[in-house]
Amino acid sequence: MSPNVVKTLYQGKEIYLIKTAHVSKNSIQDVIETCNEIKPDTICIELDAERYETLTNKDAWRDQDIIKIIKEKKVAFLLVNIILSSFQRRMAKQMDSKTGGEMLEGIRIANENNLELVLADRSIKLTFKRIWANLGFFEKLKLIVTIISSIFDDEEISEEELNQLKQSDALEASLNEVGKQFPIVKRILVDERDAYLSAKIRSSKGHKVVAIIGAAHAKGILRNIAEDTAINCEELEDTRPKSNMGRYLKWLIPVLILSMILYSFINNASVGLSQIKSWILWNGTLSALGVACALGHPLSMLTAFIMAPLTSLSPLLAAGWFAGLSEAMLRKPKVSDFEDIAQDTSSIKGFWKNKITRILLVVVFANVLSTIGTVVSGLDIFASFMNFFK
Repeated sequence: MSPNVVKTLYQGKEIYLIKTAHVSKNSIQDVIETCNEIKPDTICIELDAERYETLTNKDAWRDQDIIKIIKEKKVAFLLVNIILSSFQRRMAKQMDSKTGGEMLEGIRIANENNLELVLADRSIKLTFKRIWANLGFFEKLKLIVTIISSIFDDEEISEEELNQLKQSDALEASLNEVGKQFPIVKRILVDERDAYLSAKIRSSKGHKVVAIIGAAHAKGILRNIAEDTAINCEELEDTRPKSNMGRYLKWLIPVLILSMILYSFINNASVGLSQIKSWILWNGTLSALGVACALGHPLSMLTAFIMAPLTSLSPLLAAGWFAGLSEAMLRKPKVSDFEDIAQDTSSIKGFWKNKITRILLVVVFANVLSTIGTVVSGLDIFASFMNFFK
């Protein structure tokens, strides 16, 4: 068998892990050859139900409702998915392959041979929610900047580099680097999913099981299976933050800002007016600038400017949502925008050209810069407030 296939045993069950790079032709060949040789009873794939639908149903984009996505607060999730898919498509194009080809091959083999097919991965939405719920304020900002900057990363990667990433030593070094920058992200995105995938693979039916997984998860899965680690999947699907502190702080900060402005008004009306002006200008201007960076409509910029000072006082609202809804109504996406999204997002220019991704960028940029405006204006208000006690 291929050196990318690892065999392990669990309670009399033979489990064959196929370590893949997701975009390499070699991975597809590994799946075909392993299944032909092993004759498995079950095939497990590193997908959840939603990604399975996206991979197997090429018309899934037609059913998307951008306004509904904004209202349901799924913009960040969708944009991250698009960016990750774009990155994989660019690599697959270089390798003359296709994204998820090894998963599609596993699905085909399972269907043609009436084998048990297990969608073994945790919902990507739950994974992102758990990451977000466990990040601090500045960690969230850092992660957003990292994700957005990845849009501009068009560095090519060779087949040799892809094959090197399959090696456990090179892979471990890469994951350690991620862990240094975002230890929580690495724990939730990799370690927790290692455990989740392990539980699903261990509990799958049949004597012979083939599991098609990304190489990043091989080491963790093998360790969990060997140690027979107790895994609670329900706990790994819980998206509630472990501490209520963040929830309280979301309301505490607006209350403090309003309290400082009110105190300033009582003691010196001109200082209070100056604080309100600072709050409006910093929040509104930066949020509108975010819309401009996304090449949003002028009226969407105006919407962001008006709404940012108000929404920044409520943890339940965000300026980007209103700016995004405005953009969606002023520049309604066409069916062609949904059909072309894969092609458009293969280039940096395409993210701004496609109306769908432009709306998503409007939402994210308006929110990020409004948050920065909140911090800057909040510090300015605090500084003028402290002058009363000098």
